[in-house]
Amino acid sequence: MDAVDVLQSVQKLAADFAAERAHRQSRRNLDPKDFEALRKTGFPRLVLPASRGGLWAGVPRTVRAISCSLRAMARGDASVALVSAMHPAVLSYWLTAPEDLASKEWKEQHEAVFRSVADGAWWGTVTSEPGSGGDVRKSRAEARRDSTQAYRITGRKHFGSGTGVVAFMITTAIPEGEEQPDWFFVDLRGAPLDGSRGAKVSAAWDGHGMTATQSHALEFDAFPATRFAWQGNLLEVSRRAGSFIACLFTSVVAGVVDVAVETAGAALAGRQRNAFEQTEWTRARMEAWLLSQAVEGMLRAVESGADARLEALQGKTAASELAETVLTRLCRILGGGTYSARSPFGWWFEDVRALGFLRPPWSLAFETLAELDPLTGASGPAPPPT
Repeated sequence: MDAVDVLQSVQKLAADFAAERAHRQSRRNLDPKDFEALRKTGFPRLVLPASRGGLWAGVPRTVRAISCSLRAMARGDASVALVSAMHPAVLSYWLTAPEDLASKEWKEQHEAVFRSVADGAWWGTVTSEPGSGGDVRKSRAEARRDSTQAYRITGRKHFGSGTGVVAFMITTAIPEGEEQPDWFFVDLRGAPLDGSRGAKVSAAWDGHGMTATQSHALEFDAFPATRFAWQGNLLEVSRRAGSFIACLFTSVVAGVVDVAVETAGAALAGRQRNAFEQTEWTRARMEAWLLSQAVEGMLRAVESGADARLEALQGKTAASELAETVLTRLCRILGGGTYSARSPFGWWFEDVRALGFLRPPWSLAFETLAELDPLTGASGPAPPPT
């Protein structure tokens, strides 16, 4: 199996998902069977090192294969696609770390992480905190050592996409005795989420768009956590992985726009359109094309091997705006029926709005764009990743 085989298998699975679209768009929970089916497509192998039989060949050579697979997946089920995007996004923190890291702790952690992937574990993230504005540098969770010198995290988090389905989640906390937050991950396999063992769902996901992502808010109370072995490099980890991650999330929304435009075109075929409808349709098609160009520009920038933080964030931000306007125009053309739960367009409209709220959210995104702009800013910190 190679990357082309994986993409073709994902496309077939997405078509199966699409046949159940009405049910999938209205459900509020993920189905673990979907992720088992996705595992069988070979998708997790795209982020698994070759030493373990995987297809990972570095960011420049692998970003397109993963992005295209996620874009295809989103055509069938945006919730599954978004949660699946977290998996390679999180694992890229280890995959993009400096190759010359030679500490025993680093090697052991790298081996353990990808052993879990090879064994079928899905990875996700629960980093956002209330009041942080999506900026992981503002984490207030605490990580204290217990009697065995292992870390235990205490703090409130939200947007834990895939809660209950993913086995591991990365997060941030301020280590005991230090002033700045750092990266950690928690093992949620078999952990009850009722607070009895230090982790509980404090608020079930009730958001708009991609309603089945299970992006629950979690509260940790002295819950066991493992610190990232490359310690004290919160921003450097973010910088190295940021442009790759931006491509993944943007590809999910691009897939939703693809299927929305395709479905609208089928509905409008043979229909007499007035001047307004024809103009809106033409503009929607044009903006969807521009969105695809933005995604292509992001991918090419990352594939170049150069520092693509600015290009990736520009593309992601432009795609966020374009996706909303495309779906707005489609809903205007198709009329009031799009407000019905029987129509897929109202769901898709809320789905694409998610991109502007994913890290970095709007305010932080524009702040970072200004910092990265060679005319107005310095090199600036990297946009904090998911």
